[in-house]
Amino acid sequence: MSIISIKSPKHCGKQGVNVEKVSKKLVFAGSALFTTILSIILLVWLILHPTKPEFSLKEADIYLLNLSNVNLLNSSIQLTLFSKNPNQKIGIYYDEIQVYASYKGQQITLYTSLPHFYQGHEDSNLLSASLVGTGLPVAPSFGYEVERDKTAGRLILNLKVNGRLRWKVGTWVSGKYRLNVNCVAVMAFGPSLPTGPLSAKQGTQCSTSV
Repeated sequence: MSIISIKSPKHCGKQGVNVEKVSKKLVFAGSALFTTILSIILLVWLILHPTKPEFSLKEADIYLLNLSNVNLLNSSIQLTLFSKNPNQKIGIYYDEIQVYASYKGQQITLYTSLPHFYQGHEDSNLLSASLVGTGLPVAPSFGYEVERDKTAGRLILNLKVNGRLRWKVGTWVSGKYRLNVNCVAVMAFGPSLPTGPLSAKQGTQCSTSV
């Protein structure tokens, strides 16, 4: 003969209360652990205090800046940048780096991608890029602006770097942060200059935002 045991609603109610208490304890323990880990990461981050990388313009040469009758631009620019990681205990991974040139707020070359690389503590690198534009549409005022600069005796370009970076502390690597760099190149420009590329070799510090 089999014995069937039936629990009263009273007993079921007590068992449910115990499960609820255990669940609350697990949630509390998980939250406490997460908060502790987050606090440790934040503390390490504040102690190390990462400083954004430094960029400066080493050289920029314009080999071609030719505007057609229908406001299409062909351009060729050679660029060299100096990049430095000023941090003593933090490395930097550079990802998805793209470089281009602009003039008076207009993009005058296509994006040129640079290979991803790692920069160690207080390390530095030279970054070179060939920037080219073929048949890029520009504003009707582009030619007028260039002639004005020619009369003034100087041409000003903005050389820009966009990408992502990750901080490395020991074996820990952060998520990706947006990197924006803007370098201003001032070049002598005028009818009396000898033939050849327009050049800027000044070591100008670039503005950097992360």
